[in-house]
Amino acid sequence: MDLRAKYDQAIQTAKRLGFQGAATQEGDKLHFKGTVHSEDEKNQIWNAIKTQGDWQKDINADINVVPQAQPVGTSGASGARTYTVKAGDTLSKIAKEHYGNANNYQKIFEANKDQLSDPDKIKPGQVLKIPV
Repeated sequence: MDLRAKYDQAIQTAKRLGFQGAATQEGDKLHFKGTVHSEDEKNQIWNAIKTQGDWQKDINADINVVPQAQPVGTSGASGARTYTVKAGDTLSKIAKEHYGNANNYQKIFEANKDQLSDPDKIKPGQVLKIPV
Protein backbone atom coordinates (compact mmCIF):
# COMPACT_ATOMS: atom_id res chain seq x y z
CA MET A 1 0.00 0.00 0.00
CA ASP A 2 1.24 3.50 -0.86
CA LEU A 3 1.10 5.26 2.51
CA ARG A 4 2.44 8.51 1.06
CA ALA A 5 -0.71 8.73 -1.08
CA LYS A 6 -2.96 7.74 1.82
CA TYR A 7 -1.45 10.45 4.04
CA ASP A 8 -1.01 13.08 1.32
CA GLN A 9 -3.09 15.58 3.33
CA ALA A 10 -0.68 15.28 6.26
CA ILE A 11 2.35 15.54 3.95
CA GLN A 12 0.92 18.66 2.27
CA THR A 13 0.13 20.18 5.69
CA ALA A 14 3.71 19.54 6.78
CA LYS A 15 5.08 21.15 3.60
CA ARG A 16 2.79 24.18 3.98
CA LEU A 17 4.04 24.68 7.55
CA GLY A 18 7.70 24.49 6.57
CA PHE A 19 8.32 21.08 8.17
CA GLN A 20 12.06 20.45 8.07
CA GLY A 21 12.33 16.72 7.50
CA ALA A 22 10.69 13.97 5.51
CA ALA A 23 7.87 11.46 5.35
CA THR A 24 9.37 8.22 4.08
CA GLN A 25 7.78 4.84 3.67
CA GLU A 26 9.73 1.89 5.03
CA GLY A 27 7.86 -1.37 4.67
CA ASP A 28 4.35 -1.00 6.09
CA LYS A 29 5.11 2.21 8.07
CA LEU A 30 5.26 5.86 7.08
CA HIS A 31 7.92 7.68 9.08
CA PHE A 32 7.49 11.42 9.72
CA LYS A 33 10.81 12.70 11.06
CA GLY A 34 11.73 16.34 11.37
CA THR A 35 11.12 19.66 13.07
CA VAL A 36 8.58 22.48 13.11
CA HIS A 37 8.67 25.89 14.79
CA SER A 38 5.77 25.56 17.27
CA GLU A 39 3.54 23.14 19.14
CA ASP A 40 0.66 24.48 17.04
CA GLU A 41 2.41 23.44 13.81
CA LYS A 42 3.17 20.03 15.29
CA ASN A 43 -0.48 19.63 16.29
CA GLN A 44 -1.68 20.63 12.81
CA ILE A 45 0.41 17.83 11.30
CA TRP A 46 -0.86 15.34 13.89
CA ASN A 47 -4.45 16.40 13.25
CA ALA A 48 -3.96 15.77 9.52
CA ILE A 49 -2.43 12.35 10.24
CA LYS A 50 -5.33 11.42 12.53
CA THR A 51 -7.92 11.96 9.79
CA GLN A 52 -7.18 8.34 8.86
CA GLY A 53 -8.90 6.03 11.34
CA ASP A 54 -6.13 3.44 11.30
CA TRP A 55 -3.20 5.87 11.56
CA GLN A 56 -1.77 4.09 14.63
CA LYS A 57 -0.75 1.04 12.57
CA ASP A 58 0.60 3.14 9.67
CA ILE A 59 2.53 5.99 11.24
CA ASN A 60 5.77 6.36 13.16
CA ALA A 61 6.32 10.06 13.86
CA ASP A 62 9.18 11.94 15.46
CA ILE A 63 8.20 15.60 15.12
CA ASN A 64 10.14 18.00 17.30
CA VAL A 65 9.59 21.68 18.00
CA VAL A 66 12.56 23.97 17.43
CA PRO A 67 11.35 27.53 18.02
CA GLN A 68 12.52 30.18 15.58
CA ALA A 69 14.80 32.80 17.02
CA GLN A 70 12.98 36.10 17.44
CA PRO A 71 14.52 39.54 17.38
CA VAL A 72 15.22 41.02 20.81
CA GLY A 73 12.21 42.88 22.15
CA THR A 74 9.51 40.88 20.36
CA SER A 75 7.20 38.35 21.93
CA GLY A 76 5.88 36.62 18.82
CA ALA A 77 2.95 37.45 16.60
CA SER A 78 0.28 36.58 19.14
CA GLY A 79 2.19 37.22 22.37
CA ALA A 80 1.16 33.75 23.49
CA ARG A 81 2.49 30.22 23.61
CA THR A 82 0.38 27.14 23.03
CA TYR A 83 -0.16 24.05 25.12
CA THR A 84 -1.71 20.74 24.06
CA VAL A 85 -4.02 19.33 26.74
CA LYS A 86 -3.11 15.87 28.00
CA ALA A 87 -5.33 13.39 29.86
CA GLY A 88 -5.66 14.44 33.51
CA ASP A 89 -4.94 18.13 32.86
CA THR A 90 -7.00 20.93 34.37
CA LEU A 91 -6.68 24.65 33.66
CA SER A 92 -5.42 25.06 37.24
CA LYS A 93 -2.71 22.46 36.69
CA ILE A 94 -1.68 24.11 33.41
CA ALA A 95 -1.66 27.55 35.09
CA LYS A 96 0.52 26.21 37.93
CA GLU A 97 2.95 24.77 35.36
CA HIS A 98 3.17 27.95 33.26
CA TYR A 99 2.70 30.71 35.83
CA GLY A 100 3.60 29.07 39.13
CA ASN A 101 0.09 29.81 40.46
CA ALA A 102 -2.93 27.56 39.89
CA ASN A 103 -5.27 30.51 40.50
CA ASN A 104 -4.17 32.03 37.17
CA TYR A 105 -6.33 29.46 35.33
CA GLN A 106 -8.78 32.28 34.51
CA LYS A 107 -6.11 33.94 32.32
CA ILE A 108 -5.92 30.81 30.18
CA PHE A 109 -9.71 30.44 30.11
CA GLU A 110 -10.18 34.05 28.94
CA ALA A 111 -7.58 33.62 26.17
CA ASN A 112 -9.39 30.51 24.88
CA LYS A 113 -13.05 31.53 25.03
CA ASP A 114 -13.20 30.89 21.29
CA GLN A 115 -13.04 27.16 22.07
CA LEU A 116 -13.95 26.89 25.78
CA SER A 117 -17.33 27.59 27.34
CA ASP A 118 -16.51 26.22 30.80
CA PRO A 119 -13.08 26.22 32.52
CA ASP A 120 -13.80 22.71 33.84
CA LYS A 121 -14.39 21.23 30.38
CA ILE A 122 -11.11 20.80 28.56
CA LYS A 123 -10.28 17.75 26.45
CA PRO A 124 -7.03 15.96 25.62
CA GLY A 125 -5.72 17.12 22.26
CA GLN A 126 -7.06 20.67 22.53
CA VAL A 127 -4.45 23.31 21.76
CA LEU A 128 -4.77 26.18 24.22
CA LYS A 129 -3.20 29.60 23.98
CA ILE A 130 -1.13 30.43 27.05
CA PRO A 131 -0.94 34.23 27.35
CA VAL A 132 2.42 35.69 28.30
